[in-house]
Amino acid sequence: MIQHLNKALERLGFKSREDYTLEQDDLSQDPVIVWKSSQPQPSESELQTASDEWQSEYDGQEYARNRKAEYDMLNQFEMIGEDSINGTTSHKDAILAIKAKYPKS
Repeated sequence: MIQHLNKALERLGFKSREDYTLEQDDLSQDPVIVWKSSQPQPSESELQTASDEWQSEYDGQEYARNRKAEYDMLNQFEMIGEDSINGTTSHKDAILAIKAKYPKS
């Protein structure tokens, strides 16, 4: 919940520690916003809309996070070097396989 609230407030242009802080005594409770900004505090509906927009964008980038995780497991420099020496396309093929496994939506 804190992450969503932070992302919503950031999306609305506010900065953590400068414009607000979030406090939470118990993980089972909702966080409390301690407002520091001279600008008015956003309403619950504004926060919910911003949170929903952030979540939608985050979900839309799942393919990119999955691709990155698999790209990071490849020894790409070695593959590129071997391809240039051997005239093969193992690096290109590996990248294309990852892109096919995790297509853009």
